[in-house]
Amino acid sequence: MNEKILTTKKRGMLVMLLSIALELASVALIIYGAILSTDEAPSALLIVGIIALCVMWIPLVGLRILKPQEALVITLFGKYVGTIKGDGFYWVNPFSSSFNPAAKTKLNQSADVSTPQSFLQNAANANVDLSMLSNKISLKIMTLNNARQKINDCLGNPVEIGIAVTWRIVDTAKAVFNVDNYKEFLSLQCDSALRNVVRVYPYDVAPNVDTTGDGCADDGSLRGSSEVVAERIRAEIQERVNEAGIEIVEARITYLAYAPEIAAVMLQRQQASAIIDARRMIVDGAVGMVEMALQRLAENDTVVLDDERKAAMVSNLLVVLCGNKEATPVVNSGSLY
Repeated sequence: MNEKILTTKKRGMLVMLLSIALELASVALIIYGAILSTDEAPSALLIVGIIALCVMWIPLVGLRILKPQEALVITLFGKYVGTIKGDGFYWVNPFSSSFNPAAKTKLNQSADVSTPQSFLQNAANANVDLSMLSNKISLKIMTLNNARQKINDCLGNPVEIGIAVTWRIVDTAKAVFNVDNYKEFLSLQCDSALRNVVRVYPYDVAPNVDTTGDGCADDGSLRGSSEVVAERIRAEIQERVNEAGIEIVEARITYLAYAPEIAAVMLQRQQASAIIDARRMIVDGAVGMVEMALQRLAENDTVVLDDERKAAMVSNLLVVLCGNKEATPVVNSGSLY
């Protein structure tokens, strides 16, 4: 079902004033008819005034007020009539009704989507804005902050991840009639898309892992390729919610960490990897410095060393340069032999 925009003129103020004027005229007619009535038969003006007083309030039921970025889906006896968009004071058929199945759903996190009953029970305690209970559909950009999920990455490591999705309604008819509750539908599709994307990536860069599906290993990871992962999540959600008339503006990863049961082990692994990398850099630098020292001594003929003395010098320099504590020199005043 596609959206049909009603080009209804903003006649709400005119209808309201006219209805009030007719109500007052009906009251005046009743009073005048009561004066003209006799004990044998009431005046016809009295009967007409009473009937008019009972009927003239009906047009007031069709008054609708819309704020900027709000819409109303109008149905008449179960049939979709159209959608009113744009701020103003409108008048529609008083027998028509507005429909919004997600009006009583509080959308905050996937684990906190309230049913209409629980939402109404907690509204007083939670100080919830009562404007949420109206059947108006908001066209503003909204944010869904989904609860953190525990998902296994492509290596089987459990990670906790949370996303924030900004979205808005672009087709009110699809949002209202194509799905039962577009807010709950969006929340569930976000959870499903997040799981499908996360299981393709490792938490950190791993060898022989193909995250793009082209058959070649790459350096994609949840931690290092957050922008790519977020865009992929957004595209996946958008594909799933097209039928609900929802546009996904942006998706961002708000939380990413190893699950608590393996966090300590992974931290030790990262620390060990960092220590190894640091030691490798220190050794590479120390070997370069020793080579440079030996080369400079040989070029200037400052000291002539045989292989045994060179080995001793290299050993001493490596100990000094690669040690994690400050070296304590020992002076030998005698011969090496």
